[in-house]
Amino acid sequence: MQYRIDQKSGNSLSALGLGCMRFPMSLGRIDLAKSEKVVLSAIEQGVNYFDTAYIYPGSEEALGTILDRNSMRKKAFIATKLPLASCHKAEDFDKFLSESLSRLKTNYIDYYLLHSASDLKQFNDMSALGLQDWLNAKKKEGIIKSIGFSFHGTRDEFLSLLDAYPWDFCQIQYNYSDPNYQAGVTGLKKAAELGMPVIIMEPLLGGKLVGGLPKKAVELFANADSNITPAGWALDWLWDQPETTVVLSGMNTVEQIQENCALASKSAPGMLTPENREIYVQVNKLFQESYKIHCTGCGYCMPCPKNVNIPGCFAAYNTSYVMGFVTGIQQYATSTNIISDRKSTAGLCVECGKCESHCPQKLQIRQELKKVERRLEPWPVKAALAVAKRVMK
Repeated sequence: MQYRIDQKSGNSLSALGLGCMRFPMSLGRIDLAKSEKVVLSAIEQGVNYFDTAYIYPGSEEALGTILDRNSMRKKAFIATKLPLASCHKAEDFDKFLSESLSRLKTNYIDYYLLHSASDLKQFNDMSALGLQDWLNAKKKEGIIKSIGFSFHGTRDEFLSLLDAYPWDFCQIQYNYSDPNYQAGVTGLKKAAELGMPVIIMEPLLGGKLVGGLPKKAVELFANADSNITPAGWALDWLWDQPETTVVLSGMNTVEQIQENCALASKSAPGMLTPENREIYVQVNKLFQESYKIHCTGCGYCMPCPKNVNIPGCFAAYNTSYVMGFVTGIQQYATSTNIISDRKSTAGLCVECGKCESHCPQKLQIRQELKKVERRLEPWPVKAALAVAKRVMK
């Protein structure tokens, strides 16, 4: 494993971190046994940064249980997050931190983030409740070691936030599909100039840069180097940049841990050749042409009051362009239960807008769902499905 130095704390952080939002699931709950194998395999291979959050269902408790019963707490830097959207009074700060500490079975947090910070106004509103004084006090007490924020907003707001508080680190969404999205490369470099370690989330765009690449794009990567998977290409693009500190990956199998740790062990700033860089340009052009909605499938928009499976709708819509209309329709029918009484199709949207207020990507979800309905629920498809539904009855 390669390590990069957090200049603020002096910690040596693994170039690859484990994102704990997507622990293995079983019957709708985190499979603790499988998750334990993943976490212990990661630690064995040198991963020492583990990212979770208060709002990830069961994640903090699972991580805390695994580390505690295997006596691994001192081998892990734990990052978790304060749910800003749920903080309405000063007492909420202590409430959420205390619960995170209890779930994680620890008395301190190595890296504590303000979750999904989006703009300076939001931070100022929280500061009016005493947030800055509270953070400073917790750091002085040693309960929080490093203070940062995970960002979902515009580049200008990111730059404003950097100047609003003496942050120890930050976390941004960043990948080769759009180097200027949200904080982007400008934000990455500015944070690094300030001596802040930068943690990268969504390096694979929710898996879209692996399973959602057009066939021609996959062939371009394979022709350039058949020994590196599309996931490897995406991770290498990030590790090539010296401003990158930790790249988070939501690995949920031991095989994924092994593959990504092997890649991380060979990572280094400046590792890419000019020829490599040109491959990314060509691949990204193909990706942008075929991928219509840049949803990462995070699920923050859910649940929908009308039961619309928003991530499922968007995934099927994108598939219909990347892998063909018929495949997209098949995926849409499966993911939305379109022929059942509990369907969750795009056409159920009543445009209440609740989803958009929670979307980290700031997608115009209501407009995009109309596109999904027009493409994947045209009258011939609806007629065929109606016949199929009658036959099934």
